[in-house]
Amino acid sequence: MGIDYTKSEAGRMPSPGTDSGTVTLTKSARSVTLTKPGVDHGAMRVNLNWSSTAPRKRGFLAKLAGVGGGVDLDLGCLYELADGSKGVIQALGNSFGALDRPPFVALDADDRTGATTGGENLHINLERPEVFRRILIFAMIYEGAPNWATLDGKVTMYPSAGPRVEVCLDSPVDGARICAVALLTSTGQELSVRREVDYITGNQADLDRAYGWGMKWAAGSK
Repeated sequence: MGIDYTKSEAGRMPSPGTDSGTVTLTKSARSVTLTKPGVDHGAMRVNLNWSSTAPRKRGFLAKLAGVGGGVDLDLGCLYELADGSKGVIQALGNSFGALDRPPFVALDADDRTGATTGGENLHINLERPEVFRRILIFAMIYEGAPNWATLDGKVTMYPSAGPRVEVCLDSPVDGARICAVALLTSTGQELSVRREVDYITGNQADLDRAYGWGMKWAAGSK
């Protein structure tokens, strides 16, 4: 399952791409700049889509094995703003965020089956990249067997200017429930994104520790 957040106290464009309108981040070409000084930027959509290819099994033994139904794959992010405030955007705990005020990141839906054409979408307001310090986009298997190899997951970022950016959830580590997909970092003037595709065994608190976010966590549900 997962845990909910409790408020804490405390490169340039690579050449590889699937087509002229897409940049695919790979292990050898990991980063790209999303914003440039002097250019007006709007909201960037971050889309998670997947389709389970695992055969459906039924019956008591299938339920014990955790493969009797579909997979609920969630999109979310950890954020840290320039003023030091931190938090999480995710369906768990109804932490959907806001686009026109801090944290300037919003989640619009919770697709529990993978059957929705639009998948799940985060929106990040890039009009003022200087308000961000870093954003870690992650995908989490909330329900279902943690078998990433059968999901064919992909995260696609749609900046308001420039080509879309794709990150495929490849090199799966089955048994891990969370995948750190991409890390966005700000220099104060520019925002860049780096491919991570780092599978984490555990929950959001373990993801937090792996990336040094330093928040406090409590159990939650949706």
